[in-house]
Amino acid sequence: MSDHLVNLLEEANNTLKEVVDADKKGKDDIAIKNYKKAFEQLKHYREEFDKQYLLHYKRAEDIARGRNPGSSITATAQLWRFPTDSSPKLSHFVKLSNVKLGDVGGLEDCKRVLREAAIWPEKYPQFFTGNRKPWRSVLLFGPPGSGKTLLAKAIAAEANFHFSSISPSDIVSKWMGESEQQVSDLFQEAREKAPSIIFIDEIDSLCGQRGKKNENEASRRIKSELLVHMQGVCDGAEHVLILAATNTPYDLDMRRFECESISLSQMTRQGNAYLSFLFEQVQIGIGITPSEISENELESLAKETEGFSGSDISSYVKDALYQSIRPTLRKLEKDGQNSEIQVPKIEFEHFRKVRERHKPTVDKKDLEKLKEFKEEFGVSGEM
Repeated sequence: MSDHLVNLLEEANNTLKEVVDADKKGKDDIAIKNYKKAFEQLKHYREEFDKQYLLHYKRAEDIARGRNPGSSITATAQLWRFPTDSSPKLSHFVKLSNVKLGDVGGLEDCKRVLREAAIWPEKYPQFFTGNRKPWRSVLLFGPPGSGKTLLAKAIAAEANFHFSSISPSDIVSKWMGESEQQVSDLFQEAREKAPSIIFIDEIDSLCGQRGKKNENEASRRIKSELLVHMQGVCDGAEHVLILAATNTPYDLDMRRFECESISLSQMTRQGNAYLSFLFEQVQIGIGITPSEISENELESLAKETEGFSGSDISSYVKDALYQSIRPTLRKLEKDGQNSEIQVPKIEFEHFRKVRERHKPTVDKKDLEKLKEFKEEFGVSGEM
């Protein structure tokens, strides 16, 4: 390695030492400023390294061919090659059209906040000026299967925004500085494609509380980069909306977030509001399937699914839909009847037959923790 490269790496390492020290002491402004400086130094180092690497790589192949024609050290060299501009990017912003908010049962508070953040500012911009600027980041929290991803896709489709969904595994890279660059590129493209939505799933894996045992230097760098760009979106004029989702919001460092928090934990509700949610979920699950189920029977089904998440109900209803056709299909296979035989309607009894196979997948203790978090940070107010 040349003296020039050594000096570049030493400069970056010295800056990172200052960064880590400031980060540990809670001096966030200094840490963020020096993180940016270190990233630029590392980027410069990587560019210089790539130039020298390519020269040595070409020379090594020339030597290998000269001594043993036809041989190549490509496979070996690729093991230590730094990523170049051809490295995979996050991007992949798309327009969605196959899902709407009406496809999501209940969650009216959540839908209202998302309309305030995405649809109404575009439709009625005169109402969202001055200090009444729209929310630029929203935290969706609730148990697994409560509809966080579906809700994010639904608001993107209904608002006609470009949409990109990422998870921690998409961001984390083994290369120094590559993860941070991916985050930066993602937000840059979001601005170019605005109005747009960035959906970050399992954000607790990226932005957990300070001092957690599983937090290392790499995760701190990624968190700082992510928070810098999130703050930039909140302060900027571009219509970029960040939707972050988590099953464990209590693992987040909420002091670092400027966002609206909305709960998808319908199961923590009581009385008619919760039964109405269950009733609507069962109705959506049945959809246009021919049915002979009365209103009273639907209410009974709703009561029997208490504690179920949206995903639990979807699975339960689908099993019942299949139950209604299973005897007919078996008879067709056995007797060889006309394949154009009429499809039987779904009845209340089909649900009763499969009910015992389905249990709530969400632990009551987890629901209690989510309820406590909602009371402290969650959205309030009704339309």
